[in-house]
Amino acid sequence: MADSQRAVASVSKAVVPAAGLGTRFLPATKATPKEMLPIVDKPAIQYVVEEAVAAGLDDVLMITGRSKRSIEDHFDRAYELEEALRAKSDTQRLHSIRESSELAQVHYVRQGEPRGLGHAVLCASAHVGDEPFAVLLGDDLIGDSDHLLQRMIEVRETYGGSVVALMEVEPEQVSLYGCAAIEATDEDDVVTVTDLVEKPPADQAPSRWAIIGRYICDPAVFDVLRETPPGRGGEIQLTDALRELAHRKPADGGPVHGVLFRGQRYDTGNKVDYLRTVVEFACDRPDLAEEFLPWLRKFVAERGTGTQE
Repeated sequence: MADSQRAVASVSKAVVPAAGLGTRFLPATKATPKEMLPIVDKPAIQYVVEEAVAAGLDDVLMITGRSKRSIEDHFDRAYELEEALRAKSDTQRLHSIRESSELAQVHYVRQGEPRGLGHAVLCASAHVGDEPFAVLLGDDLIGDSDHLLQRMIEVRETYGGSVVALMEVEPEQVSLYGCAAIEATDEDDVVTVTDLVEKPPADQAPSRWAIIGRYICDPAVFDVLRETPPGRGGEIQLTDALRELAHRKPADGGPVHGVLFRGQRYDTGNKVDYLRTVVEFACDRPDLAEEFLPWLRKFVAERGTGTQE
Protein backbone atom coordinates (compact mmCIF):
# COMPACT_ATOMS: atom_id res chain seq x y z
CA MET A 1 0.00 0.00 0.00
CA ALA A 2 1.37 3.42 -0.90
CA ASP A 3 2.35 5.90 1.84
CA SER A 4 -0.42 8.32 0.90
CA GLN A 5 -3.02 5.57 1.03
CA ARG A 6 -1.84 4.51 4.47
CA ALA A 7 -2.01 8.07 5.78
CA VAL A 8 -5.58 8.75 4.67
CA ALA A 9 -7.16 5.32 5.22
CA SER A 10 -10.16 5.85 7.48
CA VAL A 11 -10.81 4.01 10.72
CA SER A 12 -14.22 2.36 10.81
CA LYS A 13 -13.81 -0.74 13.00
CA ALA A 14 -13.25 -1.20 16.71
CA VAL A 15 -11.84 -4.28 18.42
CA VAL A 16 -12.73 -4.91 22.08
CA PRO A 17 -10.74 -7.72 23.74
CA ALA A 18 -13.00 -9.40 26.29
CA ALA A 19 -11.55 -12.87 26.77
CA GLY A 20 -9.82 -12.35 30.13
CA LEU A 21 -10.63 -14.55 33.10
CA GLY A 22 -11.28 -11.67 35.50
CA THR A 23 -9.49 -13.40 38.37
CA ARG A 24 -9.15 -10.19 40.41
CA PHE A 25 -12.92 -10.11 40.85
CA LEU A 26 -13.51 -13.72 41.88
CA PRO A 27 -15.89 -15.13 42.96
CA ALA A 28 -18.16 -12.61 41.19
CA THR A 29 -16.56 -13.46 37.85
CA LYS A 30 -16.74 -17.22 38.22
CA ALA A 31 -19.81 -17.27 35.97
CA THR A 32 -20.16 -13.59 35.03
CA PRO A 33 -17.67 -11.89 32.69
CA LYS A 34 -15.83 -9.03 34.39
CA GLU A 35 -16.86 -6.86 31.44
CA MET A 36 -20.48 -7.33 32.51
CA LEU A 37 -19.96 -6.02 36.05
CA PRO A 38 -22.25 -3.00 36.36
CA ILE A 39 -21.21 0.61 36.66
CA VAL A 40 -24.38 1.61 38.55
CA ASP A 41 -26.95 0.01 36.18
CA LYS A 42 -25.04 -0.48 32.94
CA PRO A 43 -22.29 -3.05 32.29
CA ALA A 44 -18.82 -1.61 31.84
CA ILE A 45 -18.47 -2.98 28.33
CA GLN A 46 -21.49 -0.99 27.11
CA TYR A 47 -19.72 2.26 27.99
CA VAL A 48 -16.80 1.10 25.83
CA VAL A 49 -19.04 0.34 22.86
CA GLU A 50 -20.80 3.68 23.28
CA GLU A 51 -17.42 5.42 23.17
CA ALA A 52 -16.53 3.65 19.92
CA VAL A 53 -19.86 4.59 18.37
CA ALA A 54 -19.47 8.22 19.47
CA ALA A 55 -16.17 8.27 17.57
CA GLY A 56 -17.90 7.02 14.41
CA LEU A 57 -16.97 3.35 14.77
CA ASP A 58 -20.19 1.34 14.51
CA ASP A 59 -18.53 -1.95 13.46
CA VAL A 60 -17.40 -3.56 16.72
CA LEU A 61 -15.64 -6.90 17.08
CA MET A 62 -15.60 -8.53 20.50
CA ILE A 63 -12.79 -10.97 21.20
CA THR A 64 -14.40 -13.37 23.66
CA GLY A 65 -13.76 -16.72 25.25
CA ARG A 66 -15.53 -19.37 27.28
CA SER A 67 -18.19 -18.21 29.76
CA LYS A 68 -18.70 -14.93 27.87
CA ARG A 69 -22.10 -15.74 26.38
CA SER A 70 -23.81 -13.07 28.49
CA ILE A 71 -21.91 -10.38 26.55
CA GLU A 72 -23.50 -11.61 23.32
CA ASP A 73 -26.90 -11.77 25.01
CA HIS A 74 -26.55 -8.21 26.28
CA PHE A 75 -26.04 -6.78 22.80
CA ASP A 76 -28.85 -8.92 21.35
CA ARG A 77 -32.60 -8.42 21.49
CA ALA A 78 -34.47 -9.79 24.51
CA TYR A 79 -37.94 -10.27 23.05
CA GLU A 80 -39.68 -11.80 26.08
CA LEU A 81 -38.37 -9.06 28.37
CA GLU A 82 -39.30 -6.39 25.84
CA GLU A 83 -42.83 -7.76 25.60
CA ALA A 84 -43.19 -7.85 29.39
CA LEU A 85 -42.09 -4.22 29.68
CA ARG A 86 -44.34 -3.20 26.79
CA ALA A 87 -47.30 -4.82 28.52
CA LYS A 88 -46.56 -2.72 31.60
CA SER A 89 -46.12 0.43 29.45
CA ASP A 90 -42.66 0.75 31.01
CA THR A 91 -41.21 2.70 28.10
CA GLN A 92 -38.16 3.96 29.98
CA ARG A 93 -36.83 0.49 30.79
CA LEU A 94 -37.90 -0.80 27.39
CA HIS A 95 -35.76 1.87 25.75
CA SER A 96 -32.82 1.09 28.05
CA ILE A 97 -32.68 -2.60 27.12
CA ARG A 98 -33.19 -1.94 23.42
CA GLU A 99 -30.43 0.66 23.42
CA SER A 100 -27.62 -1.89 23.74
CA SER A 101 -28.90 -4.01 20.84
CA GLU A 102 -29.19 -0.99 18.55
CA LEU A 103 -25.84 0.65 19.31
CA ALA A 104 -23.66 -0.94 16.64
CA GLN A 105 -23.04 -3.94 14.43
CA VAL A 106 -21.43 -6.21 17.01
CA HIS A 107 -19.48 -9.26 15.88
CA TYR A 108 -17.75 -11.97 17.90
CA VAL A 109 -14.75 -14.22 17.59
CA ARG A 110 -13.33 -16.50 20.28
CA GLN A 111 -9.72 -16.25 21.31
CA GLY A 112 -9.74 -19.87 22.42
CA GLU A 113 -6.58 -19.81 24.50
CA PRO A 114 -5.70 -16.71 26.57
CA ARG A 115 -2.25 -15.90 25.19
CA GLY A 116 -2.13 -12.18 25.84
CA LEU A 117 -3.45 -8.94 24.42
CA GLY A 118 -1.33 -9.23 21.29
CA HIS A 119 -2.82 -12.62 20.51
CA ALA A 120 -6.33 -11.31 21.17
CA VAL A 121 -5.76 -8.50 18.67
CA LEU A 122 -4.38 -10.98 16.16
CA CYS A 123 -7.67 -12.88 16.38
CA ALA A 124 -9.28 -9.82 14.75
CA SER A 125 -7.21 -10.02 11.55
CA ALA A 126 -9.79 -11.83 9.40
CA HIS A 127 -12.53 -9.36 10.34
CA VAL A 128 -10.44 -6.19 10.12
CA GLY A 129 -8.51 -7.06 6.97
CA ASP A 130 -6.13 -4.45 5.57
CA GLU A 131 -7.60 -1.47 7.40
CA PRO A 132 -6.52 0.61 10.37
CA PHE A 133 -8.62 -0.15 13.44
CA ALA A 134 -9.18 0.91 17.03
CA VAL A 135 -8.57 -1.26 20.08
CA LEU A 136 -10.49 -0.40 23.25
CA LEU A 137 -9.78 -2.21 26.50
CA GLY A 138 -12.76 -2.67 28.77
CA ASP A 139 -10.83 -1.92 31.98
CA ASP A 140 -10.48 1.75 31.00
CA LEU A 141 -13.48 4.05 30.73
CA ILE A 142 -12.90 7.54 29.30
CA GLY A 143 -14.92 10.62 30.22
CA ASP A 144 -17.64 11.45 27.70
CA SER A 145 -16.42 15.01 27.23
CA ASP A 146 -12.78 14.12 26.55
CA HIS A 147 -13.22 12.70 23.02
CA LEU A 148 -9.93 10.82 23.26
CA LEU A 149 -10.71 8.27 20.56
CA GLN A 150 -11.79 10.95 18.09
CA ARG A 151 -8.51 12.78 18.69
CA MET A 152 -6.51 9.59 18.14
CA ILE A 153 -8.29 8.99 14.84
CA GLU A 154 -7.42 12.56 13.77
CA VAL A 155 -3.77 11.93 14.62
CA ARG A 156 -3.81 8.71 12.59
CA GLU A 157 -5.27 10.61 9.63
CA THR A 158 -2.52 13.23 9.90
CA TYR A 159 0.53 11.06 10.56
CA GLY A 160 -0.45 7.55 9.46
CA GLY A 161 0.91 4.53 11.28
CA SER A 162 -0.38 3.65 14.75
CA VAL A 163 -1.43 5.81 17.67
CA VAL A 164 -1.44 5.06 21.39
CA ALA A 165 -3.06 6.95 24.26
CA LEU A 166 -0.51 8.03 26.87
CA MET A 167 -1.20 9.22 30.40
CA GLU A 168 1.38 10.42 32.93
CA VAL A 169 1.47 8.20 36.02
CA GLU A 170 3.31 8.27 39.32
CA PRO A 171 6.79 6.65 39.32
CA GLU A 172 5.61 3.78 41.52
CA GLN A 173 2.91 2.94 38.96
CA VAL A 174 5.01 2.69 35.79
CA SER A 175 5.66 -1.02 36.36
CA LEU A 176 1.93 -1.64 35.87
CA TYR A 177 1.88 -0.34 32.30
CA GLY A 178 3.62 -0.28 28.98
CA CYS A 179 5.72 2.91 29.02
CA ALA A 180 6.89 5.05 26.10
CA ALA A 181 10.02 6.93 25.17
CA ILE A 182 8.76 10.03 23.39
CA GLU A 183 9.84 13.02 21.32
CA ALA A 184 7.85 16.23 20.92
CA THR A 185 6.08 17.24 17.70
CA ASP A 186 4.68 20.60 16.64
CA GLU A 187 1.41 19.71 18.39
CA ASP A 188 1.23 20.05 22.18
CA ASP A 189 -0.74 16.84 22.71
CA VAL A 190 1.03 14.67 20.12
CA VAL A 191 4.41 12.97 20.48
CA THR A 192 6.48 10.57 18.41
CA VAL A 193 7.00 7.26 20.18
CA THR A 194 10.59 6.10 19.79
CA ASP A 195 10.47 3.08 22.09
CA LEU A 196 8.05 1.07 24.23
CA VAL A 197 8.72 -1.14 27.23
CA GLU A 198 6.09 -3.42 28.78
CA LYS A 199 5.84 -3.04 32.59
CA PRO A 200 9.40 -1.87 33.27
CA PRO A 201 10.85 -1.49 36.76
CA ALA A 202 10.47 2.11 37.91
CA ASP A 203 14.21 2.82 37.62
CA GLN A 204 14.29 1.50 34.04
CA ALA A 205 11.19 3.16 32.62
CA PRO A 206 11.86 5.43 29.62
CA SER A 207 9.34 7.96 30.94
CA ARG A 208 6.28 8.31 33.16
CA TRP A 209 4.01 8.31 30.10
CA ALA A 210 2.08 5.04 30.22
CA ILE A 211 -0.11 3.45 27.58
CA ILE A 212 -3.74 3.33 28.65
CA GLY A 213 -6.35 1.13 26.99
CA ARG A 214 -6.88 2.93 23.68
CA TYR A 215 -5.00 2.21 20.45
CA ILE A 216 -5.31 2.94 16.75
CA CYS A 217 -3.38 0.20 14.95
CA ASP A 218 -2.06 0.09 11.42
CA PRO A 219 -2.97 -3.26 9.82
CA ALA A 220 0.75 -4.01 9.54
CA VAL A 221 0.52 -4.91 13.24
CA PHE A 222 -0.99 -8.28 12.31
CA ASP A 223 2.10 -9.49 10.43
CA VAL A 224 4.29 -8.28 13.27
CA LEU A 225 2.15 -10.06 15.87
CA ARG A 226 2.41 -13.31 13.91
CA GLU A 227 6.18 -13.11 14.35
CA THR A 228 6.21 -11.75 17.90
CA PRO A 229 7.39 -14.31 20.45
CA PRO A 230 5.81 -14.47 23.88
CA GLY A 231 7.15 -11.69 26.07
CA ARG A 232 6.50 -10.66 29.65
CA GLY A 233 4.33 -13.20 31.47
CA GLY A 234 4.72 -15.69 28.63
CA GLU A 235 2.11 -13.80 26.62
CA ILE A 236 2.17 -12.16 23.20
CA GLN A 237 2.31 -8.46 24.00
CA LEU A 238 0.75 -5.80 21.79
CA THR A 239 3.35 -3.40 23.23
CA ASP A 240 6.16 -5.49 21.70
CA ALA A 241 4.54 -5.36 18.25
CA LEU A 242 4.01 -1.60 18.46
CA ARG A 243 7.65 -1.21 19.52
CA GLU A 244 8.64 -2.87 16.25
CA LEU A 245 6.34 -0.58 14.25
CA ALA A 246 7.75 2.48 16.03
CA HIS A 247 11.07 1.77 14.32
CA ARG A 248 9.57 1.38 10.84
CA LYS A 249 9.00 3.80 7.99
CA PRO A 250 5.46 4.64 6.81
CA ALA A 251 5.71 2.27 3.84
CA ASP A 252 6.27 -0.60 6.31
CA GLY A 253 3.52 0.27 8.79
CA GLY A 254 5.27 2.88 10.94
CA PRO A 255 5.57 5.14 12.76
CA VAL A 256 3.85 5.23 16.16
CA HIS A 257 2.57 8.44 17.71
CA GLY A 258 1.10 9.10 21.12
CA VAL A 259 -1.73 11.36 22.22
CA LEU A 260 -0.98 12.84 25.65
CA PHE A 261 -4.21 12.40 27.56
CA ARG A 262 -4.92 14.65 30.52
CA GLY A 263 -8.65 14.04 30.81
CA GLN A 264 -10.81 11.78 32.95
CA ARG A 265 -9.99 8.09 32.97
CA TYR A 266 -11.78 5.52 35.11
CA ASP A 267 -9.85 2.34 35.87
CA THR A 268 -12.16 -0.60 36.57
CA GLY A 269 -9.42 -3.23 36.56
CA ASN A 270 -9.15 -3.67 40.32
CA LYS A 271 -11.65 -3.66 43.18
CA VAL A 272 -10.82 -0.30 44.75
CA ASP A 273 -10.75 1.62 41.47
CA TYR A 274 -13.90 -0.16 40.36
CA LEU A 275 -15.69 1.02 43.51
CA ARG A 276 -14.40 4.57 42.97
CA THR A 277 -15.77 4.47 39.44
CA VAL A 278 -19.21 3.31 40.57
CA VAL A 279 -19.38 6.07 43.18
CA GLU A 280 -18.25 8.77 40.72
CA PHE A 281 -20.75 7.67 38.09
CA ALA A 282 -23.53 7.58 40.68
CA CYS A 283 -22.66 11.10 41.83
CA ASP A 284 -22.83 12.33 38.23
CA ARG A 285 -26.29 10.89 37.67
CA PRO A 286 -29.04 13.52 38.09
CA ASP A 287 -31.56 10.80 38.93
CA LEU A 288 -29.38 9.47 41.75
CA ALA A 289 -27.19 12.30 43.03
CA GLU A 290 -29.91 14.18 44.92
CA GLU A 291 -30.50 11.20 47.19
CA PHE A 292 -27.10 9.51 47.02
CA LEU A 293 -24.76 12.46 47.70
CA PRO A 294 -26.27 13.51 51.08
CA TRP A 295 -26.13 9.88 52.21
CA LEU A 296 -22.51 9.59 51.04
CA ARG A 297 -21.46 12.76 52.87
CA LYS A 298 -23.11 11.55 56.06
CA PHE A 299 -21.57 8.10 55.70
CA VAL A 300 -18.06 9.50 55.24
CA ALA A 301 -18.49 11.96 58.13
CA GLU A 302 -19.63 9.19 60.45
CA ARG A 303 -16.85 6.83 59.43
CA GLY A 304 -14.19 9.54 59.54
CA THR A 305 -11.70 10.14 56.74
CA GLY A 306 -8.57 10.32 58.88
CA THR A 307 -5.56 12.18 57.48
CA GLN A 308 -5.11 10.17 54.29
CA GLU A 309 -6.82 10.95 50.99
